[in-house]
Parts: sequence; structure tokens; C-alpha cells
Amino acid sequence: MSKISCFNEYDPLKKVLVCEPKFLMQPESMNVSIDLAIKEHHHFVSTLKTCGIEVISLPAVKQFPEQVFTRDTGFVLGEDFFVANIENYIRQGEENYLKEQLTEAAIPYQTIAKGKIEGGDVMIDGETVYVGISNRTNTEAARQLQSFLPNFNIIEVPFSDAYLHLDCVFNILSSNEAIIYPEEIHGEKIKDLKKRYDLIAVSEEEQATLATNILSLGNKKIISLPINKNINKELNLRGYEVIEVDFMEMIKFGGSFRCCTLPILRQ
Repeated sequence: MSKISCFNEYDPLKKVLVCEPKFLMQPESMNVSIDLAIKEHHHFVSTLKTCGIEVISLPAVKQFPEQVFTRDTGFVLGEDFFVANIENYIRQGEENYLKEQLTEAAIPYQTIAKGKIEGGDVMIDGETVYVGISNRTNTEAARQLQSFLPNFNIIEVPFSDAYLHLDCVFNILSSNEAIIYPEEIHGEKIKDLKKRYDLIAVSEEEQATLATNILSLGNKKIISLPINKNINKELNLRGYEVIEVDFMEMIKFGGSFRCCTLPILRQ
């Protein structure tokens, strides 16, 4: 059986699931290059491997054009792998394909049968699990997740449907630092987050290039976009090593570094 374990978003990343964006759909409203997006993804994966991370690449399937965003189809909380429950018709069926791959790899999993939930809305930090509530994930699924994890505290974080997932407006860097787009999370919820984290604000301009959707490799190493100069400078000042990887063409398809990775082992 393959070992799985993720108790936060920032311990050293050891093993991760990705999928080549081989069958991306060309958006009708945008002039984008699928070939360039594939090249960017290859460079991103190469960077992960250079950093000593074991990269498991799921075979791309033509009927799943958004399969590159592996984060959404599942997530590891503690030592449990959960397969998501996706309602988006373009992505339906990806979960069953993931189950087949997990079975072949001898990785046990649980399913979220009630409500809807995607991995981009799920973040773990110790005994706390934050679940973004909007168009892709609902309270019913969050409550079922709590029933599966009685030793964890599931905290719902509502935000608007203007943003696809929680990791497009919030991300955890360490036990006491997080990135946030403050225009999106308000009231008592942001007060609660401020009690736990020193929140680093992302501007509207950098949020448009998914500045919160960084990927932590552990040991204060972060993969981020070169274009997001302000947040990268702030991270450097705080002692983080920022590895800049160009991903702008991939972002045009709706996701960045966190979206394109499904960590299964952090130690």
C-alpha cells in the first residue's frame, strides 16, 4: 500500500499527482495556445522533480479536458484520501477514473456521497480543515466530511461565486502565515483567520493572476508566478525562497500551481 499523509499545506512535499494538459479545450472567447500551456506544465513538473518530489502522472483521457486540475478530484486529509463529488458536467466521470487509478496504486479512499465538494475548496492545517463554500462546494458535503473526521474541526469559509475555489482567494503558507485576497472574505470569518494567521494581502491585480494559488514545497520554498512581483517580494522578505515558474498560459484555462497538483504525501 502506498503511504499517504497530509496534515497541512506546507510540510515538505514528497509525492504528488499531476496530469498532462493533453486534451485541453480551446476557450472560444480567448486567444490561447494549448501547445504553450503544455510546455509550461512540463516545465512545472520538471521543477517539482528537480526539487526531489516524486511526481505521479495520471494518464490523460480525451473525454476529460480539465483533468490537468488534479487538485479538484480528490484530497488527502490526515491519512485519509477522499474522492471529491463534482457536479460540473464537464468534469463528471473524472472521480470514477481517479478511483480506478487509486485502486491500481493500492491507495484506499473514501467518497463524499452527499452534497458537492472539490479539492480546491479544501485546506488542512493540523486539526483544522477549512472548506470553501460557494458554487462548487456546499455545506452538506462539509458536514459529511466532518462526520468522517470527528477528530478534526471543519470550518466553513463562504465566498462568492465570482471565484472558482477557496484557493483562488486564500492559501496557507505556514502555521502562522497565510495569503488572502481581502476583498472576498469578510466579517467574522476574516476576524477568525486573523486570530490564527498573519494575513498577507494580495492586490486585485495580482489576484487576477491567481497570486494566492501558489504551491508550497516545504522548508519555506514556494512556487509562484514571476509576474506577481509584489507578493513574491513580500514572501522573500519573510524568509521564503520563491521559485518563479511561468504559468501564464495555463492560468488562462482557469487554474495555477495549486490547482494542478494533488499532494498525497507531505512529511
